Amino acid sequence: MTAKSQVKINFEVSFKEPQAHYAEVQMELAGVAAKTYVDVKMPVWTPGSYLVREFAKSVEDFGATVNGKAVKTEKVNKNTWRVYNAKANAVKINYRVYAFEVSVRTAFIDDSHAFLSPASIFMFPDGMIKNPSTVKIIPFGKWDQVSTGLEPVAGQKFTYAAPDFDILFDSPIEVGNQEIFEFNAAGVRHEVAMYGGGNYDKEKLKVDMAKIVEQETAVFGENPNKHYTFIVHNYAQGGGGLEHLNSTVLGATRNAYTSDRGYAGFLNLVAHEYFHLWNVKRLRPIALGPFDYENENYTTNLWIAEGFTSYYPTKMMLRAGFTTPEGFVTSNLGAIGTVMNTPGSKINSAAESSFNAWINPAYRPSENSNNTFISYYTKGQVVGLMMDLEIVNATKGAKSLDDVMKAMYLQCKTLKRGYTDAEFKAMVEKISGISFTNFWNKYVTGTDDVEFAKYFAYAGIDVVNENEGKSVPYLGATAARASAGTGKVFVGSVKRSSGAWNGGLNVNDEVTAIDGAPAEMAFDKMSQISNKKVGDVVNVSIVRDGIKRDLAITLTANPDVRFKSTIKNDATPAQLVVRKKWMGI
Repeated sequence: MTAKSQVKINFEVSFKEPQAHYAEVQMELAGVAAKTYVDVKMPVWTPGSYLVREFAKSVEDFGATVNGKAVKTEKVNKNTWRVYNAKANAVKINYRVYAFEVSVRTAFIDDSHAFLSPASIFMFPDGMIKNPSTVKIIPFGKWDQVSTGLEPVAGQKFTYAAPDFDILFDSPIEVGNQEIFEFNAAGVRHEVAMYGGGNYDKEKLKVDMAKIVEQETAVFGENPNKHYTFIVHNYAQGGGGLEHLNSTVLGATRNAYTSDRGYAGFLNLVAHEYFHLWNVKRLRPIALGPFDYENENYTTNLWIAEGFTSYYPTKMMLRAGFTTPEGFVTSNLGAIGTVMNTPGSKINSAAESSFNAWINPAYRPSENSNNTFISYYTKGQVVGLMMDLEIVNATKGAKSLDDVMKAMYLQCKTLKRGYTDAEFKAMVEKISGISFTNFWNKYVTGTDDVEFAKYFAYAGIDVVNENEGKSVPYLGATAARASAGTGKVFVGSVKRSSGAWNGGLNVNDEVTAIDGAPAEMAFDKMSQISNKKVGDVVNVSIVRDGIKRDLAITLTANPDVRFKSTIKNDATPAQLVVRKKWMGI
């Protein structure tokens, strides 16, 4: 018999000391009589968040018993514990997990609630990743709610079943007294679990979240869920989200729901994470599943998985009526501006940025991050925008990127595996009827500048760079004040190829004066710079490591772009066809 058919795995999670941020985990293994020892492992990362987080560092008091008697255990590597069961059929394993990091990617426990990010809570027996398991939650004190995407076990309160560990690790669990409300959309029941209070209007949210669900389901033609769970953590300042198979965790600012900007931001986050239900969870790069939970899982396609999932919410917000055509254009031009104003976009391609996700400066930033990296979220959003317009234009409004996404989703579903880069490119070419080799070379594996005017012109939208032809001098450094009240100004960043870069100004230098005038936070707004010309030299007085120095810095032209767009009233018939397909107007 296989290990999957033999071994039964049951977890129980309780909270004896939530105020100290601990979960008590009991893991029962039955059917292991053929083994003299069992290795159990803690994942080192969680799917959707591409960083080795070493969850084993939070494990304490690991032990095991057979028939109530303690048996020998030992830790054999950083995330593996060995339990010597001496061919006993059943063994109980107990351990504690410390959880005190507020994020959508990690577990957090205090006396008000427990958020269990499963990859940081549950160990898996070596070689049994495909085994089913059950999870019983014992809420603390007066906690009386459990929210999760896992299927409940009939007749057993707060007990849930996972067909395998991939699904268990993809099913976060919220425990406490969260407010729960539901809505139905696309034939699916959706549960929203709100922790932390807030000024949200749940009746309005039911209507508006349903609109997003309906619009996104329409892209793919079907919704693969039986039910879906939104776990929302409302904090004084919150943000971010993490996608899961049939649920998501959202970070929100509790009192931002009543502002137009705050509410739109929340709906955009909903749209982003819900779109992942298809893009990355089911329509996925071949490297992203089944997962290796002990090592990095590399792919060059996060520009699709995350980048397109950043582009599509802008379309969904437009289609659902939450933004205007002008707002849609402005939002995407903002992404293009970010890419073009980030020097790292000329160093890292979209594919390279994806592959380098595990050392992504979003998680491990340095003072030089913007000079060497570009986000696969933002670059991918821009690539998705250009690809969409290229397809619509090539097919004279008959097809769009929607058709590619739907076709690739169905292909992955049929083949029961993820796609390769070549397969995705082939589908784009099949749908569009044109070659995308040059496009790929320029924007996916290459670092060419974005041809913004060309692509927006397809839809009869004029876009100009207002800084084009101007020669505005700038230092090429930003300031960061050390601490409130000191009056000292320190360098926070230096931009590649700028005067500051060429002249040797360093991050953390204290800038005391520029051409003799006391330094201000906005270097470039000081008259000592703004009244100069490109090529002029300024004297920058600094203190570095306690030593005073003067740097002669030659001012360069500010290379940043700034866009102005106009949706033309006199667009050609061909442009109007593209605009209608792309924007619905």
